[in-house]
Amino acid sequence: MNKPSDSAGVLARTCRLAIALALLASSAAVAQQGTSFASRPSSSPGAGYRIAGTVVNAITGEPLRHAMVAALSEEDSHTVAAVVSDNDGHFSLERLPAAKYQLTASKRGFRNAFYDEHGDYNSAIVTGPGQETGNLTFKLVPGGMLYGVVTTEGGDPVENARVMLFRKFKNGKPGGLTAQSDTTATDDTGAYEFDELAAGEYYLAVSADPWYAMHRNSRRDRHNAAESGGDDPVAALDVAYPITFFDSATDEASATRIQVTGGSRQQADINLHAVPALKIEVDVPRKPDGSVARAELRQTVFGTIIGAESSGFIDSMQTGTTVFDGVAPGHYELAQGDPPRISELDASTSQQIDPTIGAPTVSLRGTLRGPSGDTLPGECIVVLEGLDAAQHQLPEQAICMAGTFSFSSVPPGRWEISAQSGGIQLPVASVAIGGHTHAGNGITVQDRPLTAVVTVGEGTARLEGFARRDGKAAAGVMIELVPRDLSAIDGLVRRDQSDSDGSFSLRDVVPGQYMLLAIEDGWDLDWADPHAIARYLPGGMAVTVSDKSGKVVSLAADLPVQSR
Repeated sequence: MNKPSDSAGVLARTCRLAIALALLASSAAVAQQGTSFASRPSSSPGAGYRIAGTVVNAITGEPLRHAMVAALSEEDSHTVAAVVSDNDGHFSLERLPAAKYQLTASKRGFRNAFYDEHGDYNSAIVTGPGQETGNLTFKLVPGGMLYGVVTTEGGDPVENARVMLFRKFKNGKPGGLTAQSDTTATDDTGAYEFDELAAGEYYLAVSADPWYAMHRNSRRDRHNAAESGGDDPVAALDVAYPITFFDSATDEASATRIQVTGGSRQQADINLHAVPALKIEVDVPRKPDGSVARAELRQTVFGTIIGAESSGFIDSMQTGTTVFDGVAPGHYELAQGDPPRISELDASTSQQIDPTIGAPTVSLRGTLRGPSGDTLPGECIVVLEGLDAAQHQLPEQAICMAGTFSFSSVPPGRWEISAQSGGIQLPVASVAIGGHTHAGNGITVQDRPLTAVVTVGEGTARLEGFARRDGKAAAGVMIELVPRDLSAIDGLVRRDQSDSDGSFSLRDVVPGQYMLLAIEDGWDLDWADPHAIARYLPGGMAVTVSDKSGKVVSLAADLPVQSR
C-alpha cells in the first residue's frame, strides 16, 4: 500500500511523535509482558487480534531492544496501539479489531520505517480470522552518515560554506534521477555532517566565497581603475571558488560517487582552490516600453539550479550591457533577450556573450478537456515539468481558467504536462498538437509556438484485488497497472504493494484498457520504461475500466505473481 503522507520526512516525524505519546500509556505494561510475545497465539476468542514479532537490525539481524512499534489506522493514520520492544526485540500489539493496519517502527540511530518498506510503498498488516500476524520480522535499517571538513588550499577551514548533498533516486527510468536531497553549512571549523541517511548513491558539492574576495561591481569601476594608472590592488583579490565536488573536483563529470550503506560512517573532506574570477558581459535589448530585458545567470549541478544572479538594473539601463562580476568558472545556464534565449555556458574565461546564441523560448497555449471532450470549467493549475537535465528542478506553472492556459516562455526540450483541480491530480490521457494526438502527457517543444489540446481523465476508479502465489497470499509484491498502449505509461501507470493478505488497491485509475502485473522483487525494476516492462505483459491480467465500472472495481480472479 502507499504511504499515507505526501512527504516521507514529515510522515516520519509525525509517526515518531504519535508513537512517543502513545508509549506514555503503554510502556509500563509492555515491560511486564516479558519475553512471551512470540509464544502466544495471534488471536483469542472474544479478545480481538494481535500483531506481534521481532524488531531486528536489517544489516546484522541482531534483535533491537526498546524500539517503538505502532499500528496506525488505515483510514486516517492515527495511532491505534503502540509498544516498546523488549530486551529480545519482541513486540506485541494486543486486542486489535479485525482491520488493516500500517505498522511502523523507530529507534534512535535507525531510519523510521513502515513494515516491509520499499520507497513510497509498504505492506499493511491485516488482522482477522485465519490471518497469521503473530510472527513478523520488522527490519530497521541503521542510518548512514557523511561528514567531513571543507578547507582552503592553505589548509584553513572554510566557515559557512554551503554543502549540498545529491542522491540518485529511482524514478522508473533507466539510470534514475540525481537530485539534491539535503543541504547544510559548515561551522567555524569547516566541519559539516549529514546523518540518518538512507542507503544509496550520493554526491557532494560545495559552494563558497573567499572571505577576502573583492570584485569590481561595474564597468565604470574598472574604467576608473584603469585611468588611475599603476597596479590595481583589487585585481589580485578578484577571485572565486568554483563549485567543488568530492573528491575536490570542479567538473561534475569527475565527481566521486559515495556509496552509503546502512550504518556506515564515511568521511568526505573537500579542498577549495581560489581562482581568478570571471566577468560575463551580455548586451541587453530595450523593450518597446523602454525597459530592458534583464539577463539571468543560473548555476546548475546535476540538472538542479543551485543559484541565480540577476543583472544590475541601473548599469543595464545606462550602458545597454549587463556585466556579471565575480563569476566562478563552471557550468551555467544563461537567459537573455526578449523573448528570452536559453543557452548552456561552460565558463572558463571572461567573455562577451553573443546575443544570438541559445535557443529562443516559445509560447505554449492550450485547452483542457474532459473524457467526453467538454472544456473543463472552473479554475485549475497546469504544470510543465522538464524531462531534460537542466529542467528537473524548474517546473513551470500556469493558471487554467475555463479550460484555457498559457505559458509565455517555455525552453525547448521534452516536457510532461499535468493538471490539478482542488488539490486533486487530473491524470492526462492524451495530448493533441497540430491535429496529431498521442497518448500520455509528453510534449516536445522546439523552435515555434505550440497550441495543445490536453485531455484529462477523471481518475475516480479504485481497482482492488488479491495477489497469490500457488494459492497462497503473496505479501510485499510490486503491483503495477500499465496502459496497453505503453507510450502513455508516464501519465497513466499506477503502483501499489500487496499487504499481508495479498490484497492491493490502485487508486485514481482513469477509464481505459490496461495490463495488471504482480512482480516478485520488482522494486529495482525500471517500471516506467516500456522496454523493461514489456517482458512481463504476457504473464499479466487484462483489465478494462470503463466509465460505468463504478468507483470500486473488484477483480473476480486472483492476480498471479511473476518472478523477476
